[in-house]
Amino acid sequence: MYKVLIVDDEPLAADLVQEYLEAFPDFVVQERCLDGFAAMKHIQQEKPDLVFLDIQMPKLTGFELLELLEDPPAIIFTTAFDQYAIKAFEANAVDYLLKPFSEERFAQAIAKFQAQPKHMQEAIAALQKDRDHGPRDRLVVKDGARIRIIPYPDLIRIEADGDYVQIVSEKGTYAKKKTLSHYEKLLPQPLFMRVHRSHMVNVEKIDRLDPYGKNDHLALLKDGARIPVSRNGFSELKELLGLS
Repeated sequence: MYKVLIVDDEPLAADLVQEYLEAFPDFVVQERCLDGFAAMKHIQQEKPDLVFLDIQMPKLTGFELLELLEDPPAIIFTTAFDQYAIKAFEANAVDYLLKPFSEERFAQAIAKFQAQPKHMQEAIAALQKDRDHGPRDRLVVKDGARIRIIPYPDLIRIEADGDYVQIVSEKGTYAKKKTLSHYEKLLPQPLFMRVHRSHMVNVEKIDRLDPYGKNDHLALLKDGARIPVSRNGFSELKELLGLS
């Protein structure tokens, strides 16, 4: 038996998924959630095998939910995104149901999951590790039992810390098991720049650049932090800031 979670803020869309699932007695719907917060709580507590996940939802999008999950179940997206957006994800072998989808198309997604559920889980992990979800304007992080939403203007810097990064914002510092390379791909440039192998900064938070030693520099941020800047980082900052 497969435990199923349906996540969609449109009750009619959730109804359709549940109706189509009636043709598959091995799939049991555990719960239906209207938003990503409720879905995250359910996934952590109940460990479903398969989640039908809408992408565009209030409070927390489907992509942001994936960003927060350390051990995600298999996912089948149900989305109103057009075919061009979907193509960006096809290489990850995760299935997508484009609304409105037919019962036949739904059955194909179920067959794909049944044939390779483990492969779908691996694909989700790959999707989390390296993806471009299009324009975004905020980060989501876990803070104990809470979920913090950090708008980009409030994000000050990100620092590598072993297997984790420290995300420093106007309202606090949060640890996340990610790499700086992940955020280089995720965050918009040139607003966010990797100025050192261990540091990314929000360029708008830089107060000044000071020499440090013979060939090195420091970026002094408006919150008082002193961030080392590599030669390449300094060269890029000079060009960006219009310094001679």
